[in-house]
Amino acid sequence: MLELRDLHWTTPDGTEIIKGVSLCAVRGKLTVITGPNGGGKTSIAKLIAGLSIPTKGNIILDGQDVTNKDITERALAGIAYAFQQPVRFKGITVRQLLELAAKRELKDGEICEILGKVGLCTKEYLNRTIDASLSGGESKRIELASVLARKDVKVTVFDEPEAGIDLWSFTSLIEAFKDLKAERDGALLVISHQERILEIADEIVVIADGKVRVAGSREEVLPMLMNNEKQRSCPLGKREA
Repeated sequence: MLELRDLHWTTPDGTEIIKGVSLCAVRGKLTVITGPNGGGKTSIAKLIAGLSIPTKGNIILDGQDVTNKDITERALAGIAYAFQQPVRFKGITVRQLLELAAKRELKDGEICEILGKVGLCTKEYLNRTIDASLSGGESKRIELASVLARKDVKVTVFDEPEAGIDLWSFTSLIEAFKDLKAERDGALLVISHQERILEIADEIVVIADGKVRVAGSREEVLPMLMNNEKQRSCPLGKREA
């Protein structure tokens, strides 16, 4: 289980972005963090991954305080993170990246299954180099595939995984989340405003102005969000990716 306890984060120029966030992501469940743009969702993801260090509060992973650990140490502890804007790895092929993530050699059939979950054809991408020749959407899907390839994960964090992918691939992504939840014992934490992702969540946390505004089960929170959407502009995205 991942716990955030009274988490605060202030930028170097003194702007307070995260203002006392406390939440849990439980093993075997999909927790979705949603809310308006600029509310602090991605900042929370970066704090969990170790890209930023909180100015106050604690991050607890299965009882271990990882607050001051860097991104590498957190990865080794069992936190996987998919960036909103994927990192490109010059000179590394898709096969090599997936095998690095899996920490073993993968058979073609295994790679095909992983890439298929993010809507990529294995024959076309198996030996492609991860460089500037890939589109933004392709890079995004390959990074998501590298996260799916990891098995030794306690918490998987996806920061707006729907960004940059088409509708067909988005549908595959929804199925991948369902499979991850069914197959793995770890916690899934997704930053998203897409209704279709919210619909498969176990828990929903609404973040606005750096604070938790609402938190609870999907059955409790989603009807409230949908009702708000009918009355005014709401953070939910359209059903289409």
